[in-house]
This record gives sequence, C-alpha cells and structure tokens, in this order.
Amino acid sequence: MGLTDGLNDSNKKDSLVADTVNLMDEHVNAKSGLGGMAWKAAYGTVKGVKPGYIEGAVERLLPECLVALDPMWSEGVQAGDPVQHLSQNSSRAADALLGITDARIEKTSNGMVRSAYKQLRGSAKNEVETAVPSLAKIIDKYTKS
Repeated sequence: MGLTDGLNDSNKKDSLVADTVNLMDEHVNAKSGLGGMAWKAAYGTVKGVKPGYIEGAVERLLPECLVALDPMWSEGVQAGDPVQHLSQNSSRAADALLGITDARIEKTSNGMVRSAYKQLRGSAKNEVETAVPSLAKIIDKYTKS
C-alpha cells in the first residue's frame, strides 16, 4: 500500500493537509534573525495571495510529494522504522520534495509566489531537511490510522 492510498478518505486528507500547514507555520514562526525575517516575509506574502492559498497549495502538492517519498518510506518500513529512516535520509527527502516544488513553481502564473519562492530557494533545502523528521511523524500518524 502506497502513502497516497490513505488520501482517498477526505477526512484523513483534510487532517493531513491541516497538520502539514501547521508544521509549515510553526517552522517559519520559529525562525529568527535576518534569515528568519526573510522567511517570514516571503511566507506572509504567499499566505496573503488569498485566504486558504497555502492549504490549497499543500493539498495540490501532497499527492506528488507522497509518491516521491514512498520509496524511502517503504525502505523504512522494511527496516522497521519508517519515521527514523526518513529522518536519517532528510537530505534525500528534501531533494525529492524540492524537485516537485521547483517544477511546479515554473508553471505558476502568480508572479508574487514565484518571486517569493525564488528569493528563498537557495536556503530551502536546509529548511526542508530540518522539517523532514516532523513531517515523517505526521505521515506516520496517517499511515497508522
């Protein structure tokens, strides 16, 4: 069973999206210093595009992201701890996730979103790597329920 199989349940999908958005909010809010100010400003710009924009983006990207993470998750299941495995492979997971967002950002017609993304893309891999362990716990929560 792949990670996307659980998304057929709309309640589970809605909760997964909400938890993922909360993770993003918490991660950005915890940033400090000049870099943190840049992340907060860019995230605020994207959130300000329209109400629910971040939630909609996560919902649209989630199936592709789960497909990209599924091979690593399966390796972790075979090893006995998919959360630990994904966390230990956070660089690989970040590359997979950023590959999806990089491809999507090129297709967006929203110049503000594209500009905000490109402004911070250089430091994005480190940020995604840092968030992978928490994301792995969220994924685990929905694969068990």
